[in-house]
Amino acid sequence: MKKNAREKGRLKFNRIFTELKVGDKVAVIREPSVRTDFPERLQGNTGDIEGKRGKAYIVKIKDYNQEKTFIIKPVHLKKLKNGNK
Repeated sequence: MKKNAREKGRLKFNRIFTELKVGDKVAVIREPSVRTDFPERLQGNTGDIEGKRGKAYIVKIKDYNQEKTFIIKPVHLKKLKNGNK
């Protein structure tokens, strides 16, 4: 996955400092300029926020037929509009 020519090297600060709440629905959108600690197959999947660990969030994602928890930094997460339960 590559960035557009205008976005190369740029990192939006509002994506780094986004505050999410427990129960929010999020989409996993990988930021190519930041190192990731989760598998690439999660790109585009949606999940629920379970909690916070340090600066990262614990996200519950259904991976194939199993529910798994991943620890993902907020720069790789995008809050969905109708995500509150």
